[in-house]
Amino acid sequence: MHSHAQCRIWLRQEDPLLTPNGFKKFLVHSVQELELLMMHNSSTHLLPLGLRTYCAEITHDVSTKNRKQMVEKANQLDVVVTNKLVRLPSQEGE
Repeated sequence: MHSHAQCRIWLRQEDPLLTPNGFKKFLVHSVQELELLMMHNSSTHLLPLGLRTYCAEITHDVSTKNRKQMVEKANQLDVVVTNKLVRLPSQEGE
């Protein structure tokens, strides 16, 4: 019988694209690509409903204004964003 740690290592070896949070990364440049990601996540026929495969990662060349819109849209669509706090102003400074 495999221990829990051995099973996690085995899963990581099986799929090297898997991030530590359990998702695969999907680079996003715009809000439209977020919607595309949402459609792709919900179209997996082999997975039960509510189980997502991909998370969004906003590219580095997105402006602060667009990044804020994308994070808000991702929250509405219930999409996980790995770098949602990057380049956003802190709440204290506003």
